[in-house]
Parts: sequence; C-alpha cells; structure tokens
Amino acid sequence: MLKVNEYFGGSVKSIALENEEGTATIGVMEAGEYEFGTATIELMTITSGSLDVLLPGETDWKVFETGSTFRVEKDVRFKVKAAGQVAYYCLYI
Repeated sequence: MLKVNEYFGGSVKSIALENEEGTATIGVMEAGEYEFGTATIELMTITSGSLDVLLPGETDWKVFETGSTFRVEKDVRFKVKAAGQVAYYCLYI
C-alpha cells in the first residue's frame, strides 16, 4: 500500500513504499528551508535539482546535486535548503 505524506503546509510531499530494498519515499520539495528528524538511518538521493544540506555535528552546508546521495544517521535532526524545486528518493535502513 502506498502512503502519501505532506509536510510544511504542503511544501514537501512524498509517497512511501515498501519493496525488496526496504521502506522508501519518493518526494518533492518546493524552494525553502526545512528541518527533518530521523527514526532510522536514511540514504537520500537527489533525483532532480540541487539541495544544500547541514548534517548533524557539521558547521558547513554541503551541496548535493542530481544523482548524489548523502547519509543521515538514526535519531538526529538535519537541515536542508532548496533554491528551487527538488525531487528525491530516500531509503530507510
């Protein structure tokens, strides 16, 4: 069963699925700055656009372009900034 998620007043939307790789979401976000929390390790791949990411414990923002992946550990918070619309695939492990 697919599950639709909506955050930040509709500025971030995703569809969750479960398959042989595990649980994942495919989503989009409008331009803006957002903070997320994790319950599992997350591998996020940018599929369209560019995303600035501030990972826990870091002081410098890192830019992730289309095709790049970053890892976020379990039970932490991280920030992202999108200058334009961004699409992503997030695998929860």
